Amino acid sequence: MEEVPHDCPGADSAQAGRGASCQGCPNQRLCASGAGATPDTAIEEIKEKMKTVKHKILVLSGKGGVGKSTFSAHLAHGLAEDENTQVHQSGSGWSPVYVEDNLGVMSVGFLLSSPDDAVIWRGPKKNGMIKQFLRDVDWGEVDYLIVDTPPGTSDEHLSVVRYLATAH
Repeated sequence: MEEVPHDCPGADSAQAGRGASCQGCPNQRLCASGAGATPDTAIEEIKEKMKTVKHKILVLSGKGGVGKSTFSAHLAHGLAEDENTQVHQSGSGWSPVYVEDNLGVMSVGFLLSSPDDAVIWRGPKKNGMIKQFLRDVDWGEVDYLIVDTPPGTSDEHLSVVRYLATAH
C-alpha cells in the first residue's frame, strides 16, 4: 500500500493535490479535483450526530501490530463495566452492535459477507467509511466514542480529527 506524505495538506486544503508534498501521492489527482473534499452538509450531519457523544477518544499509531485494537477493546470494557454481530438499518441510521447494554460497537467487519473477507481500501474509500460511521451510525446518548483507527499516519487520521473537531 502506498504511503500518504506526512506533510499532506489534506483533501479540504486549498493546496490539496497541488503542494510539493503531493507529488507521487496516490490520491493527488483526486485531491486536486476537489472530489475528495468533504461537503459542508456532511460536516453538519456529523456535527449533529456527534452532539450526543460526550467524549471522543482516538486510538492511533503509525505502525500496525502494536495493540491498538486490544487497547480499544479493553478500554471500552473498562468504561462500560458484555456478541451479536448484526448491524440494523433504521430511520435514524445504522444501529451499533451491542456487546453489553451500555457498550455498542461498529466495525467494517460487521458489514462483510464473510468473516474471512479481507478489506483493502485506499484513502478515499477509507475516508468515506469513517465519515459514514460518524454520520450514519445512531450512537444515541453515550459517554464515550472510542475510534480504533487503521495503522499509519495517513489522511484518514486527519479526517477523523477534522470531523470530530467540528463537534467539539
